Amino acid sequence: MTDAALDRRFPDAAAMEAAAAARIPGFVRGYLQGGIGGEACLARNRAALDAVRLVPRYLVEDAEPDLSVTVAEATWDAPFGVAPLGLGGLIWPGAEAAIARAAGAAGIGHVLSTYATTAMERIAPLAGPGAAFQLYPPADPAMEADLIERARASGYRVLMVTVDIPGPTRRRRDIRSGLVVPPRFGARTLMEIMACPRWAFGMARGGVPAFETLAPYFPRGGAAGAAEFLGRMMQGHIGPARLSRIRAAWPGRLIVKGVLGADDAAEALALGADGVVVSNHGGRQLDAAPAAPEVLPGIRARLGDGALILADGGVRSGLDIARMIALGADAVLVGRPFLHAVAAAGARGPAHLGAVLREELRTTMIQLGVGRLAELRGVLWRDHA
Repeated sequence: MTDAALDRRFPDAAAMEAAAAARIPGFVRGYLQGGIGGEACLARNRAALDAVRLVPRYLVEDAEPDLSVTVAEATWDAPFGVAPLGLGGLIWPGAEAAIARAAGAAGIGHVLSTYATTAMERIAPLAGPGAAFQLYPPADPAMEADLIERARASGYRVLMVTVDIPGPTRRRRDIRSGLVVPPRFGARTLMEIMACPRWAFGMARGGVPAFETLAPYFPRGGAAGAAEFLGRMMQGHIGPARLSRIRAAWPGRLIVKGVLGADDAAEALALGADGVVVSNHGGRQLDAAPAAPEVLPGIRARLGDGALILADGGVRSGLDIARMIALGADAVLVGRPFLHAVAAAGARGPAHLGAVLREELRTTMIQLGVGRLAELRGVLWRDHA
């Protein structure tokens, strides 16, 4: 159930996004909102979802929609979870813990990024049974093995291996703003910080965020050494041999994130993955990449009904979640909106967003005349598919 007071201020994800934009410094906002190149892929994510039409069935019996779904042996109370979000603590102080806590309380999925600013060991107890750790496989095999072991020891049951970052990218907004990782603050960024006093106060109280999960592996040399290390950490594609090695080392469920082609999806399952996430990394890697809605039907047809398929990219509403499921996804990951929510409304924001998405999905299913998530595929307007 949504909070009435918050509902009036933030009736949907768009309202939270608008409020967040005014509360975070420009260089941070650019990192959060931006994509790669001319950001055509970023726009395509939204346009592809808007193009999906669903045909309602009104001459049906009333039924309260069942939103629950099983993902990698965990039951989620709704078919969406939190996508892995890098640098969450830079977007808003304390964001990652607040989001994880809200996901755990709501009984939905939560995926922690390797590049989160809060250690995996601290987040797992907050996120609950739906917790997963997203692994950017590092170039160093010993570091890779240690990260996998730490995830296992922390209680994560699912490892989500991201394969769509074979090398560094050039993001125009970050180049123009001077954002580097770890962040350094110059005259321009300090002026932007001064314009956002609540963000600045929270950052001063908690300190400049650091990559807590990765900190044990950083070489000596301060920020410069850490930046060089991060640049070298991820180099090269995750080929079959490497994915097989990770599969052999991980005792739980394994999901491969970042596939856009049916061949890659089928190869991932053949190598032992338990599912895939159809994703173009939020439009942040390849500007010519298709959006998830454009490729989901083909991937579902190739893998069959029993395969676990998640999707992300551009989702901003419960209707968008219904669209992705209608196209073939079992569940959906939502990224930027959760950071918007905590920046807009503080610690209560992520829970409010989750409640809004759940209620939007429920009312959408009622309008469509479907009581089960699987029935959403039957209301897809086929001229689109």
